[in-house]
Amino acid sequence: MSSLMKRALGAQFEQLPVTLQGHYKEGASLERGHLDIEYPRWMQPFLTFLRLLGALVNRRGPRVPTQVEKWDSPEGQRWRRTISFPDGKVVYFNSRWVAGPGNHLIEFVNPLLGLEMAVHVANGKLYYEGVRFIVKLGGLQIPIPEWLLLGHTTIEEQGVDECHFAMDFRLTHPLFGQIFRYAGTFALTPEPAANRLE
Repeated sequence: MSSLMKRALGAQFEQLPVTLQGHYKEGASLERGHLDIEYPRWMQPFLTFLRLLGALVNRRGPRVPTQVEKWDSPEGQRWRRTISFPDGKVVYFNSRWVAGPGNHLIEFVNPLLGLEMAVHVANGKLYYEGVRFIVKLGGLQIPIPEWLLLGHTTIEEQGVDECHFAMDFRLTHPLFGQIFRYAGTFALTPEPAANRLE
């Protein structure tokens, strides 16, 4: 399977720093780093419900050790994020990417719910913009405006040096402002993803 990000970005893929090209190359990859996870206290019950659906993370913390694995499967590109909190609690955030139209990608957090995002490169940085949520029922993909569920998704990624990249994910609601953020820095490793999410 060719890299979904390379397919979505086209010629812009070559404008990415080498670390981001490595992160999104076809095949297996593994990165280790940390995340700062932030959200207002009143979001806790909503995030706990979303965790039941496989979405996002319902614990906060600074510099939480995180491992990101990626590999290809017949159903799309698979991602497993393993977030290990200091008290021993481990949270897994798994998802599956498929190609969308043009420069769009769709990330499914379970068989039914996905987020469609548009990607582009500017000034050597990679930007994602949420377009809509998708509910998949058999062959049907039902679009739901972002504001009806959580708000607008943005992600910014940039190279730090030849081995590290930084990412910043934010959810911003039209009425309540920023309701979720995780951001951190990751190091590419030469190891392939060892485990497989079926």
